[in-house]
Amino acid sequence: MDETEFAELTEQHRRELRVHCYRFLGSLDEAEDLVQETFLRAWRGRDQYAGRASLRAWLYKIATNACLDFLDRTPRVVPSVDLPVASGSHLAPRPAAAVPWLQPCPDDLLDETIARETVELAFLAAVQYLSPRQRAVLILRDVVGWSAKETASALETTPASVTSSLQRARAELKEQLPSRRTEWRVTSSSEEREVVARYIAAITTADDTAIAAVLREDVRCSHQPGAGGHDGPLPTWYGGRATVLEGWAPVLHGPSSMELLMVPAHANGGPAVATYLRHDGEFHAFGLNTLSIVAGQVAEVTTFGSAVFDRFGLPMTR
Repeated sequence: MDETEFAELTEQHRRELRVHCYRFLGSLDEAEDLVQETFLRAWRGRDQYAGRASLRAWLYKIATNACLDFLDRTPRVVPSVDLPVASGSHLAPRPAAAVPWLQPCPDDLLDETIARETVELAFLAAVQYLSPRQRAVLILRDVVGWSAKETASALETTPASVTSSLQRARAELKEQLPSRRTEWRVTSSSEEREVVARYIAAITTADDTAIAAVLREDVRCSHQPGAGGHDGPLPTWYGGRATVLEGWAPVLHGPSSMELLMVPAHANGGPAVATYLRHDGEFHAFGLNTLSIVAGQVAEVTTFGSAVFDRFGLPMTR
């Protein structure tokens, strides 16, 4: 088999391998790099593939170990931020934005049949609190659906070790996830679209009454460093409807207020909004907000910087 034929075979698996690496790392940019590394390793080791396992399984094994090697070379820890943890059943203790390297994923990079709970931001962020080995075991067993024996073979360990790691990973994941997660919808429902439309209309018209109506009383807003006007070196978040209205007031009212343009989008299987600020006659990219909607109201707003706009096919100016 020549390199062209090999590339044609492996390329069929690029989409799902990218999502696999994305679950591991939380970063789409890094996931793209690791898929390329996977294909390179596969080509170099093609003589080791005897066809006894499926090509897909072989590539998953290579991708998993490429991710583990990457995390071994570049270890990282979610920074400690002295801010309150959430107690609501629909919110994770800490927001997804608490993971500085986490990136949102456009829905067009996800298969329609993919399980929502495996790509939502809350899950991806929670995975980042696990050790690399725990991530590998959890993703291969609970997401990819491999047996303990298959997982042990891929990681060159024993089924007993896999089972032990999986128990610890599940326990830690439970601590990092909302106690009650919302139901999956492959595409935005009419209710979600209606809530997003109300959210956009309320903010762009600076209508505090309408904003209050579309936000849950215990709503939480979070920002990655450099996102949505947050210039600090660490992630930040704040909660409660009154606190959010107070925090947004300088942008919406008074001498420092700004004209906003907000465009609906989709990320990680849920609704999102791209925000632009008017300056010098043009609207400039400001931030991407992913929204969590519970019972017809916005429960959480997670803000990412404008650097993600290109990935979503969004222009930097309008």
